Amino acid sequence: MPPAPLLAHDLVRTFGARRVLDGVSLTAAPGRRIGLIGENGTGKSTLLRLLAGADEPDGGTVVRPPDLGYLHQEMPYDPAETVAGVVADALREARDCVAGMDAALADGRLDDYAVLLERAQEIDAWDADRRAGIVLDGLGLSAVPHARSLATLSGGQRGRLALAALLVRRPSALLLDEPTNHLDDAAAAFLEEQLRGLPGAIVLASHDRAFLDAVCTDLIDLDPAVGGPVRYGGGYTAYQAERRAERERWERRFAEEQEQLAELRRTATVTAHQVAHNRAKRDNEKLNFGRTTGRVEQQISRRVRNATRRLDTLTREQVRKPPPPLRLRAPALATDADGLLVALRDVRVPGRLRLDRLDLPAGDRLLVTGANGTGKSTLLAVIAGRLPAEGVRRRPGLRIGLLAQDTTFERPDRTALATYAAVLGEERAESVPLRSLGLLAPRDAARPVGELSVGQRRRLDLALLIADPPDLLLLDEPTNHLSPALCDELEEALATGPGAFVVASHDRWLRSRWPGRGLHLG
Repeated sequence: MPPAPLLAHDLVRTFGARRVLDGVSLTAAPGRRIGLIGENGTGKSTLLRLLAGADEPDGGTVVRPPDLGYLHQEMPYDPAETVAGVVADALREARDCVAGMDAALADGRLDDYAVLLERAQEIDAWDADRRAGIVLDGLGLSAVPHARSLATLSGGQRGRLALAALLVRRPSALLLDEPTNHLDDAAAAFLEEQLRGLPGAIVLASHDRAFLDAVCTDLIDLDPAVGGPVRYGGGYTAYQAERRAERERWERRFAEEQEQLAELRRTATVTAHQVAHNRAKRDNEKLNFGRTTGRVEQQISRRVRNATRRLDTLTREQVRKPPPPLRLRAPALATDADGLLVALRDVRVPGRLRLDRLDLPAGDRLLVTGANGTGKSTLLAVIAGRLPAEGVRRRPGLRIGLLAQDTTFERPDRTALATYAAVLGEERAESVPLRSLGLLAPRDAARPVGELSVGQRRRLDLALLIADPPDLLLLDEPTNHLSPALCDELEEALATGPGAFVVASHDRWLRSRWPGRGLHLG
């Protein structure tokens, strides 16, 4: 029997006065791997919880296979449970199937044997123990003693163990919430291969564009900025191409409508004054002047009325102006004789960073990479002067801006718009309006920053840096918590914009397309 589909119809979920999901429907057939994308707060995790049955919708229905598997971002666990216990539980159905087949065959219960055989084939029960070893090794867990309790594991290790258990089980439908969190490049590539080999339906939420491109057969954009959920066929590369085409169609339609509006305004306001009887009349026209004038004026009046009606309709229904793409600016900068903005020599931060030499010239594009704990964030904090260290020379008067991983604001009760004005000053906020940057929707700009999602607060922090651009911009994991579409815009701006940038990132998509030089911290 083939795996069953996962079906959701017209799902509604409200938290307080906020409707997170409003009539979302989804069909995940066996073999389809559907990626959910959008910023934090657009309902990706909420939708997964409803699909899994971990939460109940306020409206709508879900039909799910009985053996559905679900990976939370933060998996609940029993602290006393061991690694061995988790693996044994993942293997239980496969082992029970094989043992039950042997017993059914010995007792002559052929119908029971046939049912068990079909299920054993679905989950590849005979290969389950070998598969468990391969999966644990592929996710970087082979060196973890099986006797260790879950309480002694790191959060990343527990997440990888939960993911391993699902891959060993091979459920007929799988729900994954940010599955590449805590995975290095090798483990992420291994997971991609495993998921492509599963026969059942998969629905996953991820900000990892490389992962989405490698795994997904479909993408659903939940970001309300695109007018509600939209499903795209193909992986992330296909999604990018379709979004670019949509943007071009949007811009073209907007431009055409603006031309129509301008023409209709001319017709409505100018044509009425271009009356034929204002010209000098010849002698042979004077007898018919009154009759001719009446016809002309009627025609002009009718033309003006038609133009006015069309103008009113088109004005009400006109296409919204496309938001401006993200653009980075940089102040004019006079460099020192050596052309350097910052020079680092023999920098030491005990237990966090050891760097012999780094020069940052004007116009530099530097990508800092390395595993967690190798000092990427520490290096940016040292360059910015937020972490004192010997051996750092900055050009006098150099303005440095840092987009940190953790975005906090002193007054969470202030609206985003008021925060923007308070940080920049009224004059700068008026000359570069927040709405002109296209980073926050007007409805979000009017909300207190304490009510914004992590992604929306990060957009505001980025807006503050762009509106008053520094000489040197430091970005620490800039694609975290941002929608993939905004990540694409940010990367384009970094590649083509003026100024000097230092970016620390684990983002595989960004790293594979970085246009500048790199520094790897080991």
